[in-house]
Amino acid sequence: MIQPKQVPLIPLRDAFEKLLVSLPKIHATESVALLEATGRVLAEDLVASVNVPPHANSAMDGYAVQTADLAVDAAVLHVTQRIVAGRVGLPLAAGEAARIFTGAPLPEGADAVVMQENCVLNGDRVEILQIPEPGDNVRRAGEDVRAGEVLLPAGHRLRAQDIGLAASTGLTELSVKRKLRVALMTTGDELVAPGTELKEGQIYNSNFFAIFALLKSLHAEVIELGVIEDDFVSTRQALEEAADQVDCIISTGGVSVGDEDHVKAAVEAVGQLELWSLAIKPGKPFASGKVLDAQFFGLPGNPVSAFVTFVLLVRPCLLTMLGCNKTLPATFLVPAGFACGESGQRQEYIRAYLKRFASGATKLVPFDNQSSGVAASLSRADGLAIIPPYTSIAKGDDLEFISFAELLV
Repeated sequence: MIQPKQVPLIPLRDAFEKLLVSLPKIHATESVALLEATGRVLAEDLVASVNVPPHANSAMDGYAVQTADLAVDAAVLHVTQRIVAGRVGLPLAAGEAARIFTGAPLPEGADAVVMQENCVLNGDRVEILQIPEPGDNVRRAGEDVRAGEVLLPAGHRLRAQDIGLAASTGLTELSVKRKLRVALMTTGDELVAPGTELKEGQIYNSNFFAIFALLKSLHAEVIELGVIEDDFVSTRQALEEAADQVDCIISTGGVSVGDEDHVKAAVEAVGQLELWSLAIKPGKPFASGKVLDAQFFGLPGNPVSAFVTFVLLVRPCLLTMLGCNKTLPATFLVPAGFACGESGQRQEYIRAYLKRFASGATKLVPFDNQSSGVAASLSRADGLAIIPPYTSIAKGDDLEFISFAELLV
């Protein structure tokens, strides 16, 4: 009996470095309204055109004063005006104070604000109970943002707080990289769409929906290729037709070594396979390469394997294609709340949740069933705990942990 050729497994770090060398880059840009820019990648530096705040203003409700007055005379001043946010007061003369409210512009001549709790008002006279220093309770002009300052660099992926920052400088739209165009195909004669009555031997096509949702979180334009029949000709035809329309093709299933796994052979027939078979668990039968000029990623068919290889490899690659300057998720060290024997040659990514124990410590607890077919574990876990190859774990050992909060935005 002829044994299949053994392919050396590639460590995840090596795989990612190899992928970076040949990834196509998106150079085209577009302007989008500020309210539509969250999650997009800046195409150019975001530079402030105005100071924020544009003028010195009060940090709280109280009385605007000249500290020089308080150093010489008794700490009683004449209240001559009332200044609210959005109104500009009159210049402050010697011996005068202005009733002022949070956010209101500081009147000319004033250099401090005394909070109202440290004052006693008697008619139009205010007694200052606590002498301020110059600058107390004052937000200086440009304290937050200075005109001409680079607020965010090109390649930054915009978050909600960044949209607020851009709005604070008066912007209404931003220049961002155009959306990635991604073709998504699933393989497997057993797959049917949700809403269809299952026949014997069939299962619902959950991979399509999970990967579609992950792509939408990256604001990709997704071209749906549907479920491709498990034969070489259909698979090759689908790949060739998609390659002319998109930047990237993603498939699930068909990249292993079974008789009905045709994706790998079809990619090699119309392009080239640059990477196959990773030293990770789950997700070993991951593939990548080129179909004509389009980038190709072949995910395993098991739902956990497809999800894990997407978030660990495909997601950072797609962000790299967009020129994003932060592509890899942050990892955190968290003590293990479990023990396990020595792992094998593949680096393991186990679904785990964070549990707070009676002692007050937070530790990692793995989902009971780590099978790559148990998709429910992804919904119930908080993230992925990393177990290096040939490593045993004792309770309390620190493990690298990747929160899903880092991977799903």
